[in-house]
Amino acid sequence: MTHATTHPYSGRARATAVPGVIRTLLPAYAAALECTRELTEPALFEAEGREVADALPARRAEYATVRRVARACLAELGVPPAALVRGADGAPRWPAGTVGSLTHCRGYRAAAVARSRDADGVGIDAEPCAPLPSRVLTGVTSAAERAHLAELGARRPGVPWCRILFSAKEAYYKVWYPATGSWLGFDDAEVVLQPGRDQGEFMVRPVSGGARRARRADAAFDPVATGFPALPGRWAAGAGVVVTAIAAPAGFLPRRAQAGRTATGTLRCAQ
Repeated sequence: MTHATTHPYSGRARATAVPGVIRTLLPAYAAALECTRELTEPALFEAEGREVADALPARRAEYATVRRVARACLAELGVPPAALVRGADGAPRWPAGTVGSLTHCRGYRAAAVARSRDADGVGIDAEPCAPLPSRVLTGVTSAAERAHLAELGARRPGVPWCRILFSAKEAYYKVWYPATGSWLGFDDAEVVLQPGRDQGEFMVRPVSGGARRARRADAAFDPVATGFPALPGRWAAGAGVVVTAIAAPAGFLPRRAQAGRTATGTLRCAQ
């Protein structure tokens, strides 16, 4: 999905990260880079090192690599290097005036960053290019989505549609959460995928009455009432990885103070 080459990092060190497929999934105003091996330089900021000081080596490596890729993206935008530490909610804190997203799965790391004057939010996600286990599939999709997946599978077999749908929801959440400050369940959003062999488009929209929300403390929360819009995105599948990306242009999302009732919660996966 990517080629080995070098990319300038802040004019001093060099990070092996390339535009690759991730760049084709996002608007021109976003800097997006990916890599398929761990990067060992430049050094992490002290605050970042503390965050993973007690983590297993593999976790430290993916944490460090994805931040090195992110700083290469920031350099493209002319933003000085900064520590990308996690906030209380587990989400990375981006430098003032920027929005961004990180993702990693086995053998793949990527980051996307845009200036907030150009985008209200950016969300990317990478997953293994393989079908979801059946028990996971039923937990992250609605009956309507499963019917949609069956139709897509009949039209274009061999494409991991269920994994693309899952990844699209993850990318949507990475735009949703910074804008609303509220948790979003898999049953609170619905995805429609456009057929394609290696790349395509999708649409994600919030929905009311999620089947599993009734069992949660925030059962009365209505994602639609926040005014958060449906968002289009793009996907790509190949070389063992599924990647999805969403960008919301500046002024497109409701401000947090304008959103409807929010719910408490935390990010599912800390980056």
